[in-house]
Amino acid sequence: MDAARETFAEAGIEVPLEAIARRAGVGIGTLYRRYPTRAGLIAAAFEAKMSAYADAARQAIANPDPWRGFCGYVEQICGMQAGDRGFTSVLTMTFPTAKQFEADRAQAFADLTTLVGRAKAAGKLRADFVAEDLPMFLMANAGVLTATADAAPETWRRLVGYLLQGCAASGAEPLPDPPEPRQMYRAMLRATRQQRGRSTDHP
Repeated sequence: MDAARETFAEAGIEVPLEAIARRAGVGIGTLYRRYPTRAGLIAAAFEAKMSAYADAARQAIANPDPWRGFCGYVEQICGMQAGDRGFTSVLTMTFPTAKQFEADRAQAFADLTTLVGRAKAAGKLRADFVAEDLPMFLMANAGVLTATADAAPETWRRLVGYLLQGCAASGAEPLPDPPEPRQMYRAMLRATRQQRGRSTDHP
């Protein structure tokens, strides 16, 4: 599992699984027996990261300044993406069979709803922000990280700065309607299928 975490962080989740087996000093058959599917291996490797993701939301709620809590949370989560190439993709995917992984995601989403409500009540967060906007932010950040990771690795910070300024209630102009929750979930499922489709090995 340590080898999987390290390899996914360095090379992304599309890395050949043989590379993980070599790093762990085991045969590929041993890896397959322990983790019959690639999705299962990915979910297990990132379970601790998803737990930290959920904890970040709880910490943000505890911030006495709702706006700073919201901004700090978005910056922290986007920073987690920047620090781990694999997590960049995992945050925009879903793993329905990984119960604890998805439970942590669900708790983080519930806490985000609370965080958003506090920031709006304080008059700092634009009134039309919805929780489904965060996965959209993460997808945008993932794209920037993929495009600039080697050439301009700090570019994501500027993107996040733009996004947070756009979230501020002051001077906010109307936006197009947001995606419905079911639409965003379908988009995440599609991202999951596309990642699996680009993989040429099994699981």
